[in-house]
Amino acid sequence: MTYDTLDDPTELARYGGWSEAVYRDFAALSRGELSRSDFDRRYLRTQAVMVLDLTGFTAAAVEQGALDSLMRIFDARRLCLPVLIERGATFVRAFADDLVAVFDIPEPGVDAAFEIHERLTAWGAARDEPASPEACIGLGFGPMYGIGANRAMGLEMNLASKLGEDTARGGETLVTDSAYAKLASRNDLHFERYRAQENGYPYYRVSRR
Repeated sequence: MTYDTLDDPTELARYGGWSEAVYRDFAALSRGELSRSDFDRRYLRTQAVMVLDLTGFTAAAVEQGALDSLMRIFDARRLCLPVLIERGATFVRAFADDLVAVFDIPEPGVDAAFEIHERLTAWGAARDEPASPEACIGLGFGPMYGIGANRAMGLEMNLASKLGEDTARGGETLVTDSAYAKLASRNDLHFERYRAQENGYPYYRVSRR
């Protein structure tokens, strides 16, 4: 059985995902015209990535209406984005109630996570709202392809997304095993080790001592 495929890199790029250049390189890779090592040299980076998911927005949309829910996202972005910028994120992307930030190393990422938790807690206390948003944060570190909307694709991005969007509870920062290896020597941090039920990969809940 054969199927029609969309093979034109320019047309593929119209629908997002990757740039036209990346689509061209994937096509060349699939035809054997570009080696895997050459592809890696162009796109593979060792970096840290933070995936932040904000809680409470679905409930706010149901209880308060869509516009009030979007206003909460607006306020949360105003609070969180300056922290990521000041901590030296090389790339930041906001999408819905998520934020993705790329750092050269995980240390500023975990420090940014703590500051974001503190800011959201203080903001909620000042507004006296029982359902103020909290951040669920995942942090990964390692080789990732600097492509796509988040400039980070690969195992560590997948794990950070899983930790931030699915595993972490409000106010928690979870880090991958690779990120932990870079952060473990810090005396100001405390780590609790866990293992994911679905596939057994280790991760750590990190807090300040």
